Amino acid sequence: MSALNHSQDQCRQCAALFRLGRDIEAALTMVDVFEQAQQCLSSAPLEIQQAWAQVLMQMLDCQERQDWLGLADYMEYELVELLENAGR
Repeated sequence: MSALNHSQDQCRQCAALFRLGRDIEAALTMVDVFEQAQQCLSSAPLEIQQAWAQVLMQMLDCQERQDWLGLADYMEYELVELLENAGR
């Protein structure tokens, strides 16, 4: 399994934890997810890196508001799509 696929799987797993109300466990996992995403996206085209910065800010905003379902949506859909696009 490539690092990209692993990162996408971790995004989905972390999102599932947020959806189940396991926000503390999910928040700890989220740190690893963000680090791996950063590594995968650091060599991506500038457009994807800019989109990553925007999605990251939106996710952190959701976390600050304790909007766990919104955060799960960003992780499961937006971040996974960014990682997919970076792998093309």
